[in-house]
Amino acid sequence: MSVLRIENLSIQFGGLKAVDQVNIDIKQGELVGLIGPNGAGKTTIFNMLTGVYVPTDGNIFLNGEKITGKKPNEIVLLGSSRTFQNIRLFKNMTVIDNIKIAYHNHMTYHYFDTIFKTPKYVKEEQEANEYALSLLNVFNLDSYAYEKAKNLPYGAQRKLEIARALATKPEVLLLDEPAAGMNPTETEMLMNTIKKIKKDFDISVLLIEHDMKLVMGICERIYVVDYGKVIASGSPEEIKRNPDVIKAYLGE
Repeated sequence: MSVLRIENLSIQFGGLKAVDQVNIDIKQGELVGLIGPNGAGKTTIFNMLTGVYVPTDGNIFLNGEKITGKKPNEIVLLGSSRTFQNIRLFKNMTVIDNIKIAYHNHMTYHYFDTIFKTPKYVKEEQEANEYALSLLNVFNLDSYAYEKAKNLPYGAQRKLEIARALATKPEVLLLDEPAAGMNPTETEMLMNTIKKIKKDFDISVLLIEHDMKLVMGICERIYVVDYGKVIASGSPEEIKRNPDVIKAYLGE
């Protein structure tokens, strides 16, 4: 069964059709790449998948449920989470609090419990702390747990944003250029981390990335978009040899 299915997805801004009849299908546990030249429509697709934009046409299904036009918070509750091209952390909050904010949908205590520090509040806060620390440990960020997010090195901030997305316990994780701004060593570590996430958390991953070494090294299938349309899909080897892909990246 498809965990994420996109059917004839399109969006128009004024007279410009930014995404045109895109079809993408992701199975449970797959790691799929979405690539294309700058301005091809990749992030626009992500924005429709996460409720930031409402499509002009087409539908999106998450675990068989239609999510087209739903609000971002509703889509998160249904099992999809994302990162952004530009890091969007709560920079003046601690690293562990950034994780706990994303985890809050799994906590059930109320205002009364908070005021009187009821056993329910104490128990759930302890569970949230333990979960956040275990997640930070996956990314080797546990030593930064009580630092402000803004004080982390750039590469660590990138990893924290992925960890925060995982804290919502998604079934589909959308990563928008996670290696942007990373050096080759950090990128190599990120590749290994994404592989580990897919295996240990048993989730599907859709990845936008310009670093072709990363994409070809970890993705099982790849979709290529150009001028808002899917021009090719297949395995990394098939994509490397596809003349339409070569033309889109290198010109005639």
